Amino acid sequence: MKLGQAFDPRRNALNAWRLTLATGVILWHSFPLTGHHIAFQPVHQLLRDAWVDGFFAISGFLITWSWLSNPRLCTYLVARGLRILPGLWLCLIITAFVIAPVSVAIQGGPAAKLLLSRAPLEYVLKNCAVLMAQLDVGGTPRGVLFAGNWNGSLWTLIFEVLCYIAVAVLGLVGLLNRRWFIPAALALMLFWSTRLPPWYLFAENPAAPQQHVDAAKSLAVAEASAARLFTMFFAGALLYQFRNVIPARWSLVAVCFAVVIAASALPNYRLIGAIPLAYAIIVSGTLIRHKRLRLRTDFSYGVYIYAFPVQQLLIIGGLGTVNPIVFAIIAAIATFPLAALSWFLVEKPALSLKARLKQKSIAKSAERGPTQPVPGPDQPELAEPHHPGQ
Repeated sequence: MKLGQAFDPRRNALNAWRLTLATGVILWHSFPLTGHHIAFQPVHQLLRDAWVDGFFAISGFLITWSWLSNPRLCTYLVARGLRILPGLWLCLIITAFVIAPVSVAIQGGPAAKLLLSRAPLEYVLKNCAVLMAQLDVGGTPRGVLFAGNWNGSLWTLIFEVLCYIAVAVLGLVGLLNRRWFIPAALALMLFWSTRLPPWYLFAENPAAPQQHVDAAKSLAVAEASAARLFTMFFAGALLYQFRNVIPARWSLVAVCFAVVIAASALPNYRLIGAIPLAYAIIVSGTLIRHKRLRLRTDFSYGVYIYAFPVQQLLIIGGLGTVNPIVFAIIAAIATFPLAALSWFLVEKPALSLKARLKQKSIAKSAERGPTQPVPGPDQPELAEPHHPGQ
């Protein structure tokens, strides 16, 4: 059976995969945040990169499908914004007005002074447009390895948005339908990544938020990050484009996971492992049909965006000395209530609004002509892809 035949937007395990990937990010962050280093480079690389890479692969598959199924720019942009922005805004507010003051109180400082200052509002306003322009809230968090940085996960969201914009632009000019374009774009991203310094040289430096970074270095980091994440997005898009010729088999899923593990011996495993990782995640998510893994709720976005500030707060509370794996378990347990709050309070209502807007768009299209959009994953039954950031 081919991937295009096997994939059912209503019966798959991609939400379960996204939750797994978001939880994996918690596991990875638990090592550097508590001062632990994984010496074995292949494990270090996969634990650091594969979770977010998987998010972008899923996003590439579903977002490409979403645009080609319903290529209406206004509907598309509104849907993307409703998926990312409400949850982000609530996270920024909770971080600035709750988590940061609590951290000051734990350390015996004047929490009320921080709360009544301009710093919390500045943090929200400067970061509400997705691009993280301010990492601290009035100089907090303090006394942690990654001081002055409340959320080391949100940097990926701007690249997710750029991928959304790229799909719309490429769709409008007609390149997204060309069979040669996505393979060429993926090859270009892989080549680009070989010409750039590794993105993580800056990201894994605890002192980075406090250091002055010149424009040239900032540009190099941004380029390296873009090459990495665009590679994975186009790998997912490639699977969608060739869904009708790509077989969906468990044996190939196992082979692809093995290839990814072997590729981790390279400095950049994506040179060989980008497509295999995308295949392994998307096809396994397609083939898993167990009802317990067809999650009707999608807490993955909330887990992804709340975990880092929760982890910082736990370290301030004295848990920074525990084993990183134990710390990751504690952090996940502490994060899930916030993720659930985000889902039920803002994300699910936003998705319902998005679904209503889509139905209105389809109705208007039907009034103008007989053509209907091809059914795709952009439906209430399947939560919209996001990043994780992913």
